[in-house]
Amino acid sequence: MANTPDYSWPPMDTRKVIGKPFKRIDGPAKASGRAKYTSDLNMKGMLYAVYLTSPHAHARLTSLDTSAAEKTPGVKAVHVISPAGTEIQWFGREIAAVAATSEEIARDAVRKIKVEYEVMPHLVKEADLSKAGSRGKAAGEKIVGDPDKAIQEAEVVSEGTYGIPMVNHSCLEPHGCVIQWQGDQVQAWPSTQFVTGWAGSIAPNIKVPAANIKVKMDYIGGGFGSKFSPGAWAEVGANLSQKAGGAPVKIFLDRATEMSIAGHRPADYGKIKVAGKKDGTITAFQADTWGSGGFPGGPQPPLPYVFASIPNQRINHVSIVTNHAGSQAWRAPNNQQASYLTCSAFEDFAAKAELDPVDVFIKNVGYTPARPSPDHYKWQLEKAAELSEWKKLWKPRGHSTGAVRRGLGLGINLWQGGGHACTARTTIHPDGSVLLEMGTQDLGTGTRTVMVQVAAETLGLQINQVKLVIGDNSLPPGGSSGGSTTVGGVSSATRKSTVNALAKLFEVAAPALGAQPEELEAVDGHIRVKGNPNKSMTWAAACKKIPPGEGKISETGANDQRNPMGLNSAGAGGIQVADVSVDTETGLVKINRFVAVQDCGMIINPRTAESQIYGAIIMGISTALFEERIFDEQTGRMLNQDMEFYKLAGIKDIGDIVVHLDIRPENDKRGVIGLGEPPAVGICAAVGNAVANAIGVRVPNIPMTPMNVLNALEGRNA
Repeated sequence: MANTPDYSWPPMDTRKVIGKPFKRIDGPAKASGRAKYTSDLNMKGMLYAVYLTSPHAHARLTSLDTSAAEKTPGVKAVHVISPAGTEIQWFGREIAAVAATSEEIARDAVRKIKVEYEVMPHLVKEADLSKAGSRGKAAGEKIVGDPDKAIQEAEVVSEGTYGIPMVNHSCLEPHGCVIQWQGDQVQAWPSTQFVTGWAGSIAPNIKVPAANIKVKMDYIGGGFGSKFSPGAWAEVGANLSQKAGGAPVKIFLDRATEMSIAGHRPADYGKIKVAGKKDGTITAFQADTWGSGGFPGGPQPPLPYVFASIPNQRINHVSIVTNHAGSQAWRAPNNQQASYLTCSAFEDFAAKAELDPVDVFIKNVGYTPARPSPDHYKWQLEKAAELSEWKKLWKPRGHSTGAVRRGLGLGINLWQGGGHACTARTTIHPDGSVLLEMGTQDLGTGTRTVMVQVAAETLGLQINQVKLVIGDNSLPPGGSSGGSTTVGGVSSATRKSTVNALAKLFEVAAPALGAQPEELEAVDGHIRVKGNPNKSMTWAAACKKIPPGEGKISETGANDQRNPMGLNSAGAGGIQVADVSVDTETGLVKINRFVAVQDCGMIINPRTAESQIYGAIIMGISTALFEERIFDEQTGRMLNQDMEFYKLAGIKDIGDIVVHLDIRPENDKRGVIGLGEPPAVGICAAVGNAVANAIGVRVPNIPMTPMNVLNALEGRNA
């Protein structure tokens, strides 16, 4: 359309705010403690809710008596979640909840609830497929080409078994909300990744129109994919509030319950065979995998990962139903598992062929998808090798000697990350103030900062001249913050709304400058005629031209996923290299350095973009070295339900992190691409491969704990 405004991003060499490393605008509030998270809320008359949960992984609840709890002084409501007759399918399943005037009273009351169970057989460990029995559900076999012939004719064939267990999200702020239900009105303060959609999700369950549910959240203490839906706790909290006469109820999972039922990343294991030529060309990939996401099973990882066009493939998968609470999305669902399985098998193939893994990966980049592109991966592999000093430090597997041995390993990632649908509203007032609004959320990734950067760039202002309001479902709709879709969506919608608002301002300012609106531009706090800086007026003077009858200029802009107009796109890939030292006497693995080369499209803020990658690497190293949900096979109970025994990496465990943002002009032209997912994918693969390179044998299963390392060195299959 001829009248469609030009929403395109400014050229790289003309940007004054976009592309600059501003610190997060919410940093001072968070660092000083002024930022209030939902779990910080304390309201007048607020009640505190506590759960009673099942101590059994699989049981039938035969009787339930809450009368003593209901009579406890200070208890205002009791809600039964699992009545007598309910079949319990996992340890920690919610049985009942109590709301009282204090958390201590609520806990005392919960202990008074009498429950009887009929304990039933359970399965809580999925690593051994032979124990799955009828709980294993096979997916259909996928065959591409002729894998049997390709394997038979191959010059090199490698086989290996690999596994990656369930891991928790470990959000510092647990799942929950504060909720108040009065009559046909509900006010909620959740910890959520989807402010706009929260009301619509809970409305059918509590039978209140979504329009009557008001949602507000200023800050969230971590989600990582696990906080899209309101969760069962929100519905329970609403019912407790209604039973208590409309008092606000604070219902947050305690750490033990959070660790056992709030979600996890599924486990996957596989026996993989890779075949090819002596020059490193891979001709066949065969995988027999199995895994579980708990009850009712788990998804199949996308194999072979990234190198999806290998000409000969056979893929089989078994989903195992285990007695765990269900899984939740976790930064690039299924991709970490697929990357670990694929990259481990590729590096074992390289070792069998006595080739450098970098050369093998480069040799096979033609099997990678068109977006980002094989050429991207080739460039990134070479750049990662350069930054990690690969040619200097890498030695063939088994060639390192001494008690402490050094090794390097590769991981690869891919994610789409196109912008989600959302709408921004920009309001320009006669006093020159600017208000930007959207019902989105900032997960701590810098969403607030990039939104005001885009607005300031478009309007020719400084970022402190733009006021931003988010986190309220009465505002123009935001999308869910997941799948690396947020930055592309909010930046595009902000760009459109500010361009639209600026066009209206040009219309009221043009007569005073003796020009047509399309001849004007906004630069450095001035509205001026293009090519003639002498014909200009200040931003404040231009805003005073807004007619009193109109009062303000207010325009919206929406990101259209079907036609992003070049503002955002999808398909970001990257290469990661782990450099480790392994003590072969103690089994301890030390990270020396971790290199990440990441394609990222147009970067709005390099500081927050790098921060995304730092955070992803820290999380991945934690998974690679420490994390595992440990369940007792006899009782079905989780044994490490706290942050003492569910180990996470500390600062001394991380090593040096080197991030290289691939912001070459050809990537910048692709528009904004989300970065939450892709750099979180390849870390376990890189660390596992580095350990194998160092000690000369494969440690099949993550995490790379001393026990697992020593077992591999001794040839034990424990």
